[in-house]
This record gives sequence, structure tokens and C-alpha cells, in this order.
Amino acid sequence: MDYENIIHRLIDSIVEDPKSVLIRVSEGTTSKDVLIIIAAEKNDTARLIGHKGLIANALREVVGIAGKSENKHVHLKFESFEEEKMGA
Repeated sequence: MDYENIIHRLIDSIVEDPKSVLIRVSEGTTSKDVLIIIAAEKNDTARLIGHKGLIANALREVVGIAGKSENKHVHLKFESFEEEKMGA
């Protein structure tokens, strides 16, 4: 299943800069687990998590349902990165 494409379709309208979002899909601790890491700028990560985690929970629910079609348990993790600050 193309989890990366599914997630991009869900989040591209939420974040300010969809092209800066990095999505990494890998096998989890077992063959039935899938780990998806979404890395974005700090502000975009905050948008993806949402107030009290509402957006993150909704994304987990949708991706989890997609995973069930393949008998997989999908884990979604959010990370943020900031641009390097150049010294004067």
C-alpha cells in the first residue's frame, strides 16, 4: 500500500509547505507493523498534531483503517525540524 501517497493527500492542504514535508515509511518491530514518520517544519508539525491532538488522532484513524486492509497495524509519529540558522 502506498501510505506516503495517502498521507500526502490528507495533509497537503493542512500544511503551509507540502514540499518540505518528509514522510518515511518502514517496517515496525514485527512484519505486521508499519511505522510512518512525518517530519515537517515546527509550525506545520503543530498544525498536523492540532489542538489536543485532534488532527493527529484523525490521521492515525484513517491510516489505521487503510492498514487493516492489509492486516497491518500502522504507527504514526510526528517530528519537527527547523532550518539551520546561519551564524553572522
